[in-house]
Amino acid sequence: MLDGKARMMGLGRYPDVSLEQARKKATECRNLVREGKDPIDTRNTERTTERLARLKSLTFDQCARAYIEANRPGWKNAKHAAQWETTLDTYANPIIGKLPVDAIDTTLVLKVLEPIWTKKPETASRLRGRIEAILAFATVRKYRSGDNPAQWKNHLDQVLAARPAVAKAKNHPALPFAQVGAFLQELRIQAGVAARALEFTILTATRTNEVIGATWQELDLQAGVWTIPAERMKAGKEHRVPLCERALALVQEFAPLSTGGGSPVFPGPKGGALSNMAMLALLKRMGRSGITVHGFRSSFRDWAGEMTGHPREVIEHALAHQLKDKAEAAYQRGSLFTKRQRLMEDWARFCELPPAPANVVPIQRTGQCI
Repeated sequence: MLDGKARMMGLGRYPDVSLEQARKKATECRNLVREGKDPIDTRNTERTTERLARLKSLTFDQCARAYIEANRPGWKNAKHAAQWETTLDTYANPIIGKLPVDAIDTTLVLKVLEPIWTKKPETASRLRGRIEAILAFATVRKYRSGDNPAQWKNHLDQVLAARPAVAKAKNHPALPFAQVGAFLQELRIQAGVAARALEFTILTATRTNEVIGATWQELDLQAGVWTIPAERMKAGKEHRVPLCERALALVQEFAPLSTGGGSPVFPGPKGGALSNMAMLALLKRMGRSGITVHGFRSSFRDWAGEMTGHPREVIEHALAHQLKDKAEAAYQRGSLFTKRQRLMEDWARFCELPPAPANVVPIQRTGQCI
C-alpha cells in the first residue's frame, strides 16, 4: 500500500529470478515504501537513467551519421551529404570521431579546427558550422547537455581569428572579355561534348552544374528557352535562360543522341551526364589552366557592366544573382526576361566579333554597345 492505494509489482519470473532473489527484491521494495517512495516509479527512473547513459555513450561519428541521414531528404543537392561526410572524415573524426558525444568540449573542438583555421579558412569555417550543427542535434536528442562548444559568437570568436582577417575572398580566374571571341574561335575547333558544353556555358553565362545537369525536358527549342528548376539552382529559385541562335544550334547537335526527356543534353562518354570536371580538363588541354569555367561568368559581367548600357538589375538577373539590397529585391519580383533576351543576344554578337588589334581600344557607346 502507498498513500492508501494498492500497487502491484512483479519481481521477475521463476526460474529467471530465484526465491532468494525475489525475497531480497521484496525487502528492498518494502524499504522504499517505508521511505515514502514508489518502488515502480523508482525502477522506471533507474531504467530511464540507464537508457540515457547508453545513449550518451554514442560517439561523435555515430551522431554525425544520424544527423546526415536525418537531413539528407531536405538537401537539394545530392552531393551535399557527401561533402559533409568527406569533411568530417578528413578533419574531425580522426580526433573526436570515436569519443562519446557528451565528452566533446571546447578544447577538443579547437584541436580539430586550429591546424587548418588559417591554412584552409573556407574548409575550417564550414567544418566548424557542421560540428556545431551535429552537437546541437545531439543536445536536442538528449545525447549530450550544456552549451555548444563549437558555437562561434561569444565563444570561439574569442580565441580564433575572424575569417575575413585570415583570408580574403578569391575570385575565379577569368579571361578578359576582350579575349572571349578569340577563345571561342579556338574552342570551336576542339572535338568532343565538353567543348560544346563549355561554349554553351559561356553563351548562357550559367554555372557548370547547371549545364551538365541540363535535361531535354528543361529545353523549349521552339521558344528558345531553357528552364532550370529551382532544385538545381544555387538560389533555390527557377531560372529561365533565353537561348541565342548559336546556343540553340549547340544543343540541337546532340538531339539525335537523346533517349528521352529526362536524358542529359550533354551526355558523358560512359552514359549519363558529363563529368563536372570535363570542361576544366578541356581548358587544361588547351593550355588555359590559368582560367576557370566559372570565370567566364565574370567575363560576361565585366563586359555587360563596362561595354553596355543594360541596367544592373537585368545583368544580375541574367547571372541568377540575388539582389543584395533587400528592399530592391522585395519590389523586383519579375524575371526581366524580355530585357535579358536582348542582353544575351548582345553578348552572343560580341562573342562573334573578331579579336581587336592590340593597339585598338573599343569605343563605349552611351546606349547598348556590342
